[in-house]
Amino acid sequence: MTEVLIAGGAVMGASVAFWLTRLDPGLSVTVIEPDPGYATASTALSAAGIRSQFTNPVNVEISRFGIEFIRDFARHTGPAGGVPDLGLRENGYLFLAGTETGALQLENLAAMQRSLGAATEVLDPAALRARFPWLETDGVSAGSFGPRDEGFFDNMGLLSGMKNAARAAGARWLTDRVAALERDGDRITAAILAQGGRRPADIFVNCAGPRCAEMLRTVGLNLPVEPRKRTIFVVDAPAARHPEAPLIVDPSGIWMRPEHGQWLAATVPATDGPCDPADFVPQSELWEDHVWPLLYQRCAGFEAAKVVREWAGHYAFNTLDQNAILGRNPQAPNLFHANGFSGHGLQQAPAVGRGVAEQIVHGDWVTLDLSELGVQRVLDGQPFAEAAIV
Repeated sequence: MTEVLIAGGAVMGASVAFWLTRLDPGLSVTVIEPDPGYATASTALSAAGIRSQFTNPVNVEISRFGIEFIRDFARHTGPAGGVPDLGLRENGYLFLAGTETGALQLENLAAMQRSLGAATEVLDPAALRARFPWLETDGVSAGSFGPRDEGFFDNMGLLSGMKNAARAAGARWLTDRVAALERDGDRITAAILAQGGRRPADIFVNCAGPRCAEMLRTVGLNLPVEPRKRTIFVVDAPAARHPEAPLIVDPSGIWMRPEHGQWLAATVPATDGPCDPADFVPQSELWEDHVWPLLYQRCAGFEAAKVVREWAGHYAFNTLDQNAILGRNPQAPNLFHANGFSGHGLQQAPAVGRGVAEQIVHGDWVTLDLSELGVQRVLDGQPFAEAAIV
């Protein structure tokens, strides 16, 4: 029996395991996950959104697959998944542009996105004010809005449902961390576990999130992926309760969205760079220094706003081009990747898990052609950039 070992059992590892058990029930699938409660997993600490508004067609197609999977989750995972609904709220995403050049770019991207089935609209400032009367449009030239198929959903429900269904089909989860790999020539032969022990397998899948490159370096391989910290603020602003609001991406670099009568808000730190994989201390100073002044400018009612909670999570940040790194590694053909998502891995998990599973079972991409996101571009140093990173 072919043995598949997956390093990392959060949403990406669960998705690969889920699809493998469906495409080839004869495989033996083992998932190694160090954090069974997922307290520090990027899956659990994400803002749990999905959108079609990307700058590369392949990412739009990945999202189109993902939204249908999320919408019909119970049918895909079946009774064994144990999650009847992911609570999808189609509030949409709203990307604001601050220049005429930016507005033209939104128009061009919207046309591409609509050609692939998205519903993206581009609104001028007057149309933005008409649809969102509480939105301040000073300095805004246009906004692209997804009125359907974009929004927020239950991140842990997505993980749990796929994990439960995979386990019911025979996949096993072990609590440990793959600390190193063993290599013989061009093949990975075993995983060395942090708690001791060696796990041989025929096929290895790297779903180790922000620590994916650390694991690969033990066998002389590398990926341009590093952990980068992102702090999310839960904000109470009683005069700005707009539960119907979309997730707003501002030209200043902040984003905000409604959550249970409050708001989530975040930004990219000015000194963004790699962080310690164990560092989950929120960067509280970002609120007063950067986030709150920009919220106040963009949305009426934020005069009286306070942070009621904050947390930090990690992006698996691809320093080459901020795009996923997927599929078979030409340097070690029995090693497969689902890495470097730079903050949009949760929403891409359904399609990516299927794609990687198809490569393992069928030898190639089948449902979606994900070759543009393959490992070879990284080895060649040829970026395939995604500009819409939030």
